[in-house]
Amino acid sequence: MSFCQARWARGGCLEPSIFELSRPGRRGAGFPKKLIARIKIPEKLLRGSLRLPELSEPEVVRHYTRLSQMNYGVDMVFYPIGSCTMKYNPKICEELAALDEAVFLHPDQDESTVQGALELMYRLERCLSEIGGVSKTCLHPSAGAHGELLGMLLVRAYHSSKGENRFEVVVPDSAHGTNFASAAMAGFRVVVVPSNDRGRVDLEALRSAVSGRTAALALTNPNTLGLFEDEISEIAKTVHEAGGLLYYDGANMNGILGKVRPGDMGFDIVHFNLHKTFSTPHGGGGPGAGPVGVVQKLERFLPVPTVEYDGRRNSYYLDYDRPESIGKIRSFYGSFGVLVKAYTYILIMGAEGLGEATEAAVLNANYVMRKVREVPGFEVKFDGPCKHEVVFSAEPLKRETGVTARDVAKRLLDYGIHAPTYYFPPIVPEALMVEPTETEPKEELDRFIAAMKEISEDARSVPEKLWSAPSATAIGRLDETKASRSPILSWRMYENRARR
Repeated sequence: MSFCQARWARGGCLEPSIFELSRPGRRGAGFPKKLIARIKIPEKLLRGSLRLPELSEPEVVRHYTRLSQMNYGVDMVFYPIGSCTMKYNPKICEELAALDEAVFLHPDQDESTVQGALELMYRLERCLSEIGGVSKTCLHPSAGAHGELLGMLLVRAYHSSKGENRFEVVVPDSAHGTNFASAAMAGFRVVVVPSNDRGRVDLEALRSAVSGRTAALALTNPNTLGLFEDEISEIAKTVHEAGGLLYYDGANMNGILGKVRPGDMGFDIVHFNLHKTFSTPHGGGGPGAGPVGVVQKLERFLPVPTVEYDGRRNSYYLDYDRPESIGKIRSFYGSFGVLVKAYTYILIMGAEGLGEATEAAVLNANYVMRKVREVPGFEVKFDGPCKHEVVFSAEPLKRETGVTARDVAKRLLDYGIHAPTYYFPPIVPEALMVEPTETEPKEELDRFIAAMKEISEDARSVPEKLWSAPSATAIGRLDETKASRSPILSWRMYENRARR
């Protein structure tokens, strides 16, 4: 427990805002009066109405340090958010991305002055294409959903080039919500295919869903339940025979990395989350990167520009001469800092290391699954080994004690463990999705398992402790509906609401 968490757990008050800490006349730096007298600030730069807090430098530093201790981050605690891969990020990746040579590049520089950056992007593109089993990869997309949208636009461009009016995209009922949204944004009608009693795509339902209207199937493998789609060959055959394409959502690639390639499974379009799979921090609003790879027949539709290599001149260049390209999907060429981190990670790990990361992630997830499913109140709806994540159902606990999955997630915060994903995927009642990743040691997994056991015991003896959790954090249980519908987005909004 951090200093601030301990203080608040003892009954201390919430950290005040920086405006509440402000005292007239305090300042962070002082200058000689003679120097101030010689400085003439232009009238147009004076902002008399601007309200700024007045504090000393130590007060500012302590305030923001205390605020940082209120956060739960992957550098502080176990962060078992499922389907998001909140893995630890090697600091060497951060260091290299912060080098002046990377930070102070300008995207409008002449190609001759950024050969190193172009070479890095070219080599990363080749690495990702090999890892994904595809022909060529676009590095432009800003994040996961952006990559999904590009994938759907490529699907549309492909069928349009053939003069076919295919307007349906098939999506499993366990899929990420952005899969449905991205297909709809690209102008497709979404057809939902149900899961079978094994938690995989119902093959017969899929065969009934595809037709001459089918443009693509959007699928992640392992799926959102953490289960490998072991009938993927039949799934691919079914969609391809109907004339559709297969789009791979790369959110769960940590479960197969270095073991099997999406392109070899039959996917035509493969999306990567660099900020999930290749070490870049995920969460906090970005930046992210969601490159999209394609098989050879779709290369001509990729966004411009692509990074190419001229062997005769031994130089790299940006190719805009692609007449069938869908155009640009963002400014410039992608989130370069994220690309640097991902390339660093791939070079450090190598092919063998990437495979070992998958092995550790799968081992950790199955260890947690076996242990927690023995805890009263929790069950796994689908038998068999999982991949990198596992979805528990707290439905028995709710039925027996009234304690919900949300209560369990909030109570874990009191143990210094970030809340796992809950109520997703929606096909599992009272879902708790846990993804330990490959970076957590056994001792940390055992601490999580012990916390789940204590929570199960408390649910039967003192359930009110869980209904009011968390109690040892800076802020207790929030009204999530009010926070969503009436967010406070500025200091002025806070003041107005306080007056009322």
